[in-house]
Amino acid sequence: MFFKIKHEIRYTYSEEVFIEPITLRLRPRSDCFQKLHHFEIRSDPLPKGQSEAIDLDGNSVTCIWSGGLNRYITINANSLVETLNQNPFNFILTEDSSYEIPISYSPELDKALGAYLEREYTAVDIDHFANEVIKNSGANTINFLTNLNQHIFENFEKIERPQGNPQKPIETLTLKKGSCRDLTVLFMDACRFVGLATRFTSGYFYNEEIESSKVQLHAWAEVYLPGGGWRGYDPTHGLATADRHIAVASAGSPKMASPTFGMYRGTGVSSNLEFEVSLEAFSSLEDIPLQK
Repeated sequence: MFFKIKHEIRYTYSEEVFIEPITLRLRPRSDCFQKLHHFEIRSDPLPKGQSEAIDLDGNSVTCIWSGGLNRYITINANSLVETLNQNPFNFILTEDSSYEIPISYSPELDKALGAYLEREYTAVDIDHFANEVIKNSGANTINFLTNLNQHIFENFEKIERPQGNPQKPIETLTLKKGSCRDLTVLFMDACRFVGLATRFTSGYFYNEEIESSKVQLHAWAEVYLPGGGWRGYDPTHGLATADRHIAVASAGSPKMASPTFGMYRGTGVSSNLEFEVSLEAFSSLEDIPLQK
């Protein structure tokens, strides 16, 4: 499938401010699961400087900086992505110790995956929650992931929270509701409890029932499986991620995968964030209308 994505982010300020350098993670991945055919990013006002980089987790990062005072900044990212992962279960586990949970990675993997195994929040209730899933699905690793994903999808209310940090996993578990990032963080913490390395992924999800102009940035988890590599699980929709998910950035913590990061300097100034995302799907490149 081919996806044409337009993502606009606009910050406005009550008074003129000096905007510090802004880090942008808006360029979709280009790898074995998806191919980036086109990407461009623009900002208004025009930046004084702009640079590209690869961050610690391998995400493509754009940094922009400006001079002088401004009352607003608008960032537009346009992408054309082809998704390739039609079968999310097309892999085999290559280490015997990963067949059942709690799993044990090889010493080399265990060292490399340290940041994705560390639990930022710990709570007995989360441990009990994960053990209940094990009790109902057995210790098979793939069954556990599938059932955990499905359990959160079926038993938690989905809400929209356009802004703000993810809830702590215990909050989501207690409230039995959360946004996509809240449900993802709960999924991640339960996985880390049983020894599965996970990372937070931001991107887009295509749902034909949602108008192309009413899409929002989405979040899901990726789990590292020996032989399978990073494999995505979306507890908001109860799906293993495939060709309807377009990944942009991944990291051990949500903050390190955020689409924008920056600060401004001003006294007694308030700020406002607005965004707009459109996502159009096409079956081939020939179906995509030319830009006028």
